[in-house]
Amino acid sequence: MDIQMCKPGENEKAGKMITEKEEIKKTEFDIKNGRSERETFECDGCADQQPILDIKDLTISFSRYDRGWNKTDLEVIHSLDVEVYPGEIVAVVGSSGSGKSLLAHSVLGILPENSSMSGTMEFDGEPLTPERKAELRGSEIVFIPQSVDFLDPLMKVGRQIIGETKKRQKLFCGADQGKRQKLFCGADREKRQEEARMRELLARYGLADEVADLYPFELSGGMARRVLLLTALMWQPRLIIADEPTPGMDLALAKQAMQDFRTFADDGNGVLLITHDLELALEVADRIVVFYAGTTVEEAKVTDFADETLLRHPYTRALYEALPGRGFAALPGTQPYVKDLPAGCPFAPRCADRREACDGEIPVACVRGGRVRCILYTENS
Repeated sequence: MDIQMCKPGENEKAGKMITEKEEIKKTEFDIKNGRSERETFECDGCADQQPILDIKDLTISFSRYDRGWNKTDLEVIHSLDVEVYPGEIVAVVGSSGSGKSLLAHSVLGILPENSSMSGTMEFDGEPLTPERKAELRGSEIVFIPQSVDFLDPLMKVGRQIIGETKKRQKLFCGADQGKRQKLFCGADREKRQEEARMRELLARYGLADEVADLYPFELSGGMARRVLLLTALMWQPRLIIADEPTPGMDLALAKQAMQDFRTFADDGNGVLLITHDLELALEVADRIVVFYAGTTVEEAKVTDFADETLLRHPYTRALYEALPGRGFAALPGTQPYVKDLPAGCPFAPRCADRREACDGEIPVACVRGGRVRCILYTENS
């Protein structure tokens, strides 16, 4: 077995040995899912690119009062690593409470005031400071939230889809061409273009033009979900963070949304897709990052899901076995609450391969082109 301990900056370069048997399985999986060999392995060159989003050793804690005036810190995310490269869709999967939404909120700089965060976070090679997050949020980095309550209840849908004037200038006049270019475009022409683009998107997702004149409270849950999606697809950001974007949509619309993400990424942008729907993510994503109880337990190429023997972590294999096509095999036990986490591997209490070493610190290992945090791959390295 090809195992290497991951070093900073070498995560994508390590562990790329693939046996002939595994390559055949991957190719069969690609043919089944309509991927060419080039598309499958093009992310092997990611190490030569600069990631759009690069998160290293992210740890998030919340301060709270326990039993009167006793103030404590509750760590909810521990040593989390995620990268999104140009042309990639990275799907973050895991059960509820594993920290997926907190990851999105940390990138956007919208964590609650009682939170604290450590680790490094970069966007296009530059540190993602609080000031830079505020500058990029809604323009270069756009967010599709999980809750429809993010829609402004006092603003009509059309205005929310079109957004702010600075976004219009970026799309139709060029953000760096100055005031003269903006005047040249003309306000009327700009308005016609943005409204035409909005109507095109409304129709694409089965919404009538009249929906633009409605307020959010006049929409059904599924319609509101589609409107949130359109607010991100309307413009030309660099990174889309989509937190459970498809609940309330029928399967055809959900697949349409995934295909739009795929097209957006193929244009050289990035998508961080947070979802419970592993089966849908496997149709469009390039890599799957698996969360469990606030940490990354595995990062794998989509092609590794061709066969459970290609997967590395026991929890990832359990997710795979729980897919409809695998018979909904249930894993005994539940994910622990953050204040009740065991020492070492948080999955250890549910793991059939548990051993004493699981109670200690477990580093990340690079195995067959993926990454895993499991003692099975590190104790003999």
